[in-house]
Amino acid sequence: MRTPLSVVIGAGGTGGHIYPGLALAEALRRAVPDAVISFVGTTRGLEGELIPGAGYRLHTVDMIPFDPSLGARRYLLPAALLKSGAQCRAILKAQRAQVAVGMGGYPSAPVIVGAKMAGLPSLIHESNAVPGRANQFAARLTPHIAVAFDRSRAHLAGGQDAVTTGMPIAASLASLDRPTLRAEARRALGVPPGARLVLVNGGSLGAARLTAAAVGLAGHWRDRPEVHLLIKTGPAQLADTQRQLAELPGARAVPYLDRMDLAYAAADLVVCRAGSATVAELAVTGVPAVLVPYPHAPGDHQTHNARVLSDAGAGLLVPDAEATAFRLAALIEPLLADPARLASMSGAADPGNHARAADLLAARVLDLAAHPTSYAKEYHAA
Repeated sequence: MRTPLSVVIGAGGTGGHIYPGLALAEALRRAVPDAVISFVGTTRGLEGELIPGAGYRLHTVDMIPFDPSLGARRYLLPAALLKSGAQCRAILKAQRAQVAVGMGGYPSAPVIVGAKMAGLPSLIHESNAVPGRANQFAARLTPHIAVAFDRSRAHLAGGQDAVTTGMPIAASLASLDRPTLRAEARRALGVPPGARLVLVNGGSLGAARLTAAAVGLAGHWRDRPEVHLLIKTGPAQLADTQRQLAELPGARAVPYLDRMDLAYAAADLVVCRAGSATVAELAVTGVPAVLVPYPHAPGDHQTHNARVLSDAGAGLLVPDAEATAFRLAALIEPLLADPARLASMSGAADPGNHARAADLLAARVLDLAAHPTSYAKEYHAA
């Protein structure tokens, strides 16, 4: 009897690691419909909601962040990594996993440690232009490395041999045809005919700086019915933002956007953070952007991510400290008044491999499953 493909994916913390992991799981299921895909995370991040919500099993382990701000608690990291690695080894054995995948972020590192303990093949995917601490560590434990952006190779042990797969994104975005979906999307989002839509996207948890600036823009444009704002706040800021927008009919706040394909198709311009998933989505969909990198990202990786688009002419980069309503209005208003420039920015976006990244990464996983190490064979036979 054929043994079903079993893959365990480490992904957690923020949507920037979880959504690419889900895109990989979706691609694996397309390739092998009866594949058993499960995830490892912690009880701290969004994985507790997003992964079961997508229909996948989530195993949780006792891992702590790779974060210097933990103070003295950072000295607990080696013990936490060993403990959670042993937990992952048990999970991998129980799942009869053939391959372990780490998508970056501290919840994924124990999966690679567990795979090393078990002698299973493993693969990491680095999504940012400057790798995070977890993958800098994990890259020393596996020879199989995939990256979203070429420029991250120099920061990883063994990075010279890494494969550039791009950033796995949802199939609905990988195949998005903005012009075809635009009219339907604008109706679904309540955008009046002829109006310009600015989407403000603070990421999976929202961004207080962008939300505050968006509220200021709504006030600034209160007498301009031809400009509308859709503000993705995250759940924590929703009620307060809706209260501030109560007398400003041209703006609407939502906690999440379940249909990002509709949001991107309807938008004329996006104001957003520069997480790797967002940058990849913009590169594929061709939506012009004003990028405001999160200033406290490890290694300032969001600024490096943003430069992938700004250097190509597909976006404008604004430092977080300058992202006021006044400054953003001065940038956005000339863009909205110049359709030719918006079109030029859209055309400048380089989709690279992002649209097919999930399938490329899935192919790497399937190749590892088909050619396991001899120790992994012994492990499954035990």
